[in-house]
Amino acid sequence: MLARSRTLPSRIHHGVIEERHDIRHYLQVEGQPRAHSESEAINPRANYSKCFDDDGRLKRTGTFWTASSHIITAVIGSGVLSLAWATAQLGWVAGPTVMVLFAFVNLYTSSLLAQCYRTGDLVTGQRNYTYMDAVKAYLGGWKVSLCGLIQYVNLFGVAIGYTIAASVSMMAIKRANCFYKSGGKNPCHMSSNGYMIAFGITEVIFSQIPDFDQVWWLSIVAAVMSFTYSTVGLGLGIGKVAENAKFKGSLTGISIGTVTHAGTVTSTQKIWRSLQALGAIAFAYSFSIVLIEIQDTIKSPPAEHKTMKKATMFSIVVTTVFYILCGCMGYAAFGDNAPGNLLTGFGFYNPYWLLDIANAAIVVHLVGAYQVFCQPIFAFVEKWSARKWPKSDFVTAEYEISVPFCGVYQFNLFRLVWRTIFVLLTTLIAMLLPFFNDVVGILGAMGFWPLTVYFPIEMYISQKKIGRWTSRWFALQILSATCLFVTIAAGVGSMAGVVLDLKTYKPFKTSY
Repeated sequence: MLARSRTLPSRIHHGVIEERHDIRHYLQVEGQPRAHSESEAINPRANYSKCFDDDGRLKRTGTFWTASSHIITAVIGSGVLSLAWATAQLGWVAGPTVMVLFAFVNLYTSSLLAQCYRTGDLVTGQRNYTYMDAVKAYLGGWKVSLCGLIQYVNLFGVAIGYTIAASVSMMAIKRANCFYKSGGKNPCHMSSNGYMIAFGITEVIFSQIPDFDQVWWLSIVAAVMSFTYSTVGLGLGIGKVAENAKFKGSLTGISIGTVTHAGTVTSTQKIWRSLQALGAIAFAYSFSIVLIEIQDTIKSPPAEHKTMKKATMFSIVVTTVFYILCGCMGYAAFGDNAPGNLLTGFGFYNPYWLLDIANAAIVVHLVGAYQVFCQPIFAFVEKWSARKWPKSDFVTAEYEISVPFCGVYQFNLFRLVWRTIFVLLTTLIAMLLPFFNDVVGILGAMGFWPLTVYFPIEMYISQKKIGRWTSRWFALQILSATCLFVTIAAGVGSMAGVVLDLKTYKPFKTSY
């Protein structure tokens, strides 16, 4: 059954455009008084607060656990698979050290950002629903536009990176079965295009979930999957080390003169690869770009920033332990020849079924992670469009569709068309530029300093009114400048990797 839903004049459902409601919107619909009991008349706010938050929006239902699952889904992404390669470039000393340092920086700046969720009072202040809202409230001016540009370009890039990673894992399953059936005689070369298209079709379906708050179950499934394939990769690494009866690798990383699939490593390439490794590690920790959006799903009391800090601490500690174990065991297993994707280094048919499970878990995880990263873009475009064309039925009208066992689904034509175009575009670009490691490095470099470090620090300075040239201000600026240098270095290294890839690149002809 499909029926046009009736909406209040001041609100279009499910996050397309939402304005502040007062008590009258709850007690009446389109000018008609709503029947209510005497107790409600005496204290309508008590009943109102059961359904709506302090800003008139529907009650949020997020908890420590749902926030943690969102963060883990965002953090333990495909980036974990490149950490063995990153550790191989940096060596036994710098590799784990850099991971721990990135973890501390992310933990500190995330706690600063979490405090910016409300403007003014941390408990009762006005809520900032998105990262851009927070920047607008605390910094304003051109910085808002800059933040939005960087955030949404980065999210768009993450969607492309995840499409590439998912296709690689789907092909790995197919090739493992092919190798097993042929006994290793068939090289099993295949194109990634069909798998990217299949992933894109899946995302078109899941992208119709109206808003962030409704993808919590997908995040929990994705978080479980991320632990599954990380554990398999770790277990296979330990098994490989046991088989070799030694730890491979060196204190300074890959040696000059080592022969890789890209050629012999020169002293210049050693520098580029080390810088690219910084970008890969930065990407592996990137979730600040969706932190405010995740925090906006958390119910209160207790204050949202308290729950978010606990969720961030828990998630980063858990992921860092996994990262160090996976990165170090992968390096110990393969040494200088550590693969860009850890799971592709263990062969294809021994034990092929375990690798199939791990790669299937990656695909399921990336389906959920894609949605976690793209929902902020979807919401931004839909809110802007609803403000631009408030009288357009195509943009604002919602239709109720009864879904068996799931209740009523609010269908919107604009949401269907716009989100489908977005997914198709990311899929097409992924098919054009299937460079997994280099894309990961560039994305990590592009988003790390501005979104993870600069804006949280600047908003915190504004919030706490920290004076210029004070010791606290100076310390924060040193941290920001150091991270800027890391971002520039990682970006340069990753771009050098793309230049190398382009020498042997043919559009839509990539095969494995």
